[in-house]
Amino acid sequence: MSFIKTKIISFFKLIFPSTYTELAVFLFFIICYGILGSYIALHYRIIFDSRIPWDAYFSFDNKSILMTGGSFERHPLSYYFFNWVREFALFISGGKMDANFRLTLAWLSNIIITLNIVQIFKYLKNIICVPLWLSVLIVLFFGAFSTNIILSFTPENFTYTLFLLSLYNYYAAIKLRNEEKTPAIALSLAGVTIGGLTITNFVKVFIPLLFEKNIFRDWKKFGNAVVRVMIAVICFVLLYLNRIDFKYQNIFSKTNQQYEKFSNVESMPTWDMILSFFFGGNILFPGFIISDKHNMKGFNFKGLYMDLYSSLFPYLFIAILLILIIWSYSKNFKNKWVQVIAISFFVDIVIHCVMRFGLHTSYIYGGHFVFVYPLLLGWLFYAYRSSPKMISLLTLTLAVLFIYLLINNIYRMAEFFSFMETYYQ
Repeated sequence: MSFIKTKIISFFKLIFPSTYTELAVFLFFIICYGILGSYIALHYRIIFDSRIPWDAYFSFDNKSILMTGGSFERHPLSYYFFNWVREFALFISGGKMDANFRLTLAWLSNIIITLNIVQIFKYLKNIICVPLWLSVLIVLFFGAFSTNIILSFTPENFTYTLFLLSLYNYYAAIKLRNEEKTPAIALSLAGVTIGGLTITNFVKVFIPLLFEKNIFRDWKKFGNAVVRVMIAVICFVLLYLNRIDFKYQNIFSKTNQQYEKFSNVESMPTWDMILSFFFGGNILFPGFIISDKHNMKGFNFKGLYMDLYSSLFPYLFIAILLILIIWSYSKNFKNKWVQVIAISFFVDIVIHCVMRFGLHTSYIYGGHFVFVYPLLLGWLFYAYRSSPKMISLLTLTLAVLFIYLLINNIYRMAEFFSFMETYYQ
């Protein structure tokens, strides 16, 4: 019994704030995001409108996700998860899809995104061991990312995926630090939750196993890892097949349809979509485009999309940030924690930048990888921990980037509010 009690306590300490500084970070962000999400939920219908299944803002599919979990080929098991989310929100709102329903959805997203930031703070503080003041600066920078701001009130797969990926990376980092293997149960749970919400993230669950101690030198350890992977894969596949009544042929046909639909957009230069959307839009808001949309059932509405960057400064911001990230990777190339993070990021780069899947709206996929930026920044500071001058230079650079990010994103959110005021009251 004491063993189970210890495991439960460890589980809660892993997910929730366990120190006063972590609690302070949690309270700060939950207040900021909570005010934003509550105001939007109570005054506008953009978070959920039963007539709008998708694309009200930035291509998020709020109604579709909440009612069906989204397409099974991309979100295999999210149907079950969002059934719980929807029913809980309906319970709170008394069965009505009204302002209270939207408020509940917003606060669930608010809590999840705040916990995501707490996970990043824990990683910076406990794994990288950067100073407290620097950890605070980095999470403030991360908290101002456009992805975190938007997902803090958006009931979507990406919201929960971002938290789960941040949590799993922190958990895996602890296991690597302690030279412990990831148990089969934890691996299976991560595969089912992370891969179940978005299938392309399934492979990321197994990346930390590549860096377990002597994994490729001891055939017993390698065999044990293979068994753990097979258990996780079997659990996931069986649940997936059960979800589609074992009609596995549908997976291939639907996947091909989705790839053709979302990878053949030629209206914008590829390099600009990569910079403005994949690397940029999920961090620094660009300008917006208003589009005429319809729900294919006779209801017309307005949708909001991100545009390409239109001035030098956003490109310069992204260029500097990417230089810092690449610098961190190069400086910490032999660091196994950095390799885990980088390989995870590389998976998304291949999917969206090389295969071009969803590249024209890749800003919405930030929930799959934006946590990489604060972690690699933390490792860059770690690499120069014995060089006060370099630490000062990096701190100044990050502070300037943060100020620009904050000003830009507040300005763009004002434009977003103007859009809601006009079309979504």
